[in-house]
Amino acid sequence: MIDYQSIKPWLFKLEPENAHHLVESVLRLPNICQIPFNPFLESHFITNNILSQELFGRKFLNPVGLGAGFDKNATMIRGMQILGFGFTEIGTVTPKPQTGNPKPRMFRHVDEESIQNAMGFNNDGLLKVQKRLKSRYPFTTPIGINIGKNKLTSDASAIDDYITLIKALHTLGDYLVINISSPNTPGLRDLQNEEFITKLFAEAKAITDKPILLKIAPDMSLRDAVELTTMAVASGADGIIATNTTIDYSLVKNPKTVGGLSGAVLKKKSFEIFEAIAKELYGKTTLISVGGIDSAQEAYKRIKAGASLVQIYSGLVFHGFDMIKNINTELTELIKADGYTNITQAIGADRK
Repeated sequence: MIDYQSIKPWLFKLEPENAHHLVESVLRLPNICQIPFNPFLESHFITNNILSQELFGRKFLNPVGLGAGFDKNATMIRGMQILGFGFTEIGTVTPKPQTGNPKPRMFRHVDEESIQNAMGFNNDGLLKVQKRLKSRYPFTTPIGINIGKNKLTSDASAIDDYITLIKALHTLGDYLVINISSPNTPGLRDLQNEEFITKLFAEAKAITDKPILLKIAPDMSLRDAVELTTMAVASGADGIIATNTTIDYSLVKNPKTVGGLSGAVLKKKSFEIFEAIAKELYGKTTLISVGGIDSAQEAYKRIKAGASLVQIYSGLVFHGFDMIKNINTELTELIKADGYTNITQAIGADRK
């Protein structure tokens, strides 16, 4: 593998979105060329009996997944597996293609090892993503599909967008994620309410028995987060992903006035929300933690708090793709050091 730290200064000379496109162009090649998953490539993929578990009717060979937003259009699934991810969440996908918000819309906060993005669900749209998934599913490692409404869809019609996506995509992934927590689509977070969630899950569960999870924002009170997620699970949600990006711009020295913050500055806020939710919902549903996870120690903290899986994204920008292998390697040792023989014994250890 290329030493990421040696090329990072050159990547950081590019605008963040241009750097992302450059990396994407490389990671798309395994899909285009149909590079097989062989022992040479597997050297970066950590798999052992300690890290593997069954979830959603699939085997997850390790618990570290790619968070939504990186592979928006399902073009890098094979590349992500080669890099060592145990699962990939693609999207956010919307019914119609959309270009997203005006550029520039992605910014680095280097000192804080954080990213601020105001992308606005830029993606190729349902039909193109559906076509790609049809050619790849079922894949060797699990695939999640993150879905959202189009920017021009009114809140009153938003449920139609989600139902359209669920009908078209539920057979092409291992789980679906309802994204109503991005700060980059006007009015989207207003859908984090009992009426919308109850109606959406009632209609969605009538369509498919595929697991459907809810992803929440970190910018609500702990009480509201617990009440919202508890209600979602009671309404049919098969899991909770906590959390999306934050609009608490006080976390960085020189924030922009748009978009959401991810990366190291989200670590504390994301964990606080996750911890509060896990106290209520651990053992009742599947919990996935995302936000500021950049080490095996942080991943293990979330796992012991109740997370069956963890996701990373922004940390890759600052630490490179070796981070995935390092987390899984060190996570194996942390689990063994606590006397466990499988990750499932460690999940929720702090709740027991």
